Amino acid sequence: MKRLRSSQRVPDCGLRNAQTAIFIGTLALGLLVMPFAADAQQPGKVYRIGYLGVNAFAPTEATHPQKCPMTGAQNWQAWLAGLREHGYIPGQNVVIDCRWTEGQAERAPALAVELASLKPDLLVVAYTVNVRAAKQATSTIPIVMVNVSNPVERGLVANLARPGGNVTGPTDTLLETQGKLLQLLKEAVPTISRVAVLSHPGVTPEPTFGRDRERAAQALGMTLQRYDIRDPADFAGAFAAMTRDKAEALFAVADSFWQAHIQRIVDLAAQSRLPAVYPWRNFVTAGGLMSYDVNRPAIFRRLGFYVDRILKGAKPGDLPVEQPTKFDLLINLKTAKALGLTIPQSLLMRADEVIE
Repeated sequence: MKRLRSSQRVPDCGLRNAQTAIFIGTLALGLLVMPFAADAQQPGKVYRIGYLGVNAFAPTEATHPQKCPMTGAQNWQAWLAGLREHGYIPGQNVVIDCRWTEGQAERAPALAVELASLKPDLLVVAYTVNVRAAKQATSTIPIVMVNVSNPVERGLVANLARPGGNVTGPTDTLLETQGKLLQLLKEAVPTISRVAVLSHPGVTPEPTFGRDRERAAQALGMTLQRYDIRDPADFAGAFAAMTRDKAEALFAVADSFWQAHIQRIVDLAAQSRLPAVYPWRNFVTAGGLMSYDVNRPAIFRRLGFYVDRILKGAKPGDLPVEQPTKFDLLINLKTAKALGLTIPQSLLMRADEVIE
């Protein structure tokens, strides 16, 4: 069971006044109608959108690497709802072409080139590694990014107010969440001091995120030990090393590489008896202990706004990059009980969702 927190009247002053009023009223009506006419979609126009993601949201329906699921996970549904809000209906006036890296970052450049060759009106691209690939594939096709953190430091946009170039979109998480995740972990298990950090080197923005995390850990009296996963074969060895090093908890750094291995990570953390804090809610719904994340359905729904503005002529470089304002705390009480933990009531009261 899941608990959710979270006309003015014209005086009759003669024929001349009446005619004047009619003229003014007609002019005013025209001024009101003109913006809507200017914003209207072109009649009969079918737009083409390319979507580059990590893995299909509905694997039972989208087993083919080029198929777009029409049902499935909450984020995908939110993305389609955002399109419909602005009058874009897949199969009617918009066609979506999907490509998935399936967790293999090295596939991104070829897939981005493939999507660009279809000459879409714009691209929607999830995760930093894919956005970089899309930027290399085209400098003219607009790119709307999603699931990207700190795009300025990563070199994807010039700045948030005027991103420049052909990339814009809503950002993912803020740097401050690194410290927040550690703080929540400490609140859940006050006695912990040694925390294992699961990282995927080469993609994770470690210079920035690492500094923020280290500062937070020092303030909380924690010692962090990083364990790098470069290949799926590294998981078993990394968790075995955590046990040998007497790690008391696990911190998973946000990285698109985890998408294909969420259940495996959750299971290994459980087997290692490690309370863990994760960057995404799907870790917790898969059995992880706790996550603190942006409200992703809201972000995916917001993609419809960017798509609409660009298809109506706006330049991506002129559309400000939006930062998230709502974050959700999820706690899995089943997992807490399995680990022998009692989550403080003060923390449970702040949770947006508790899985029991």
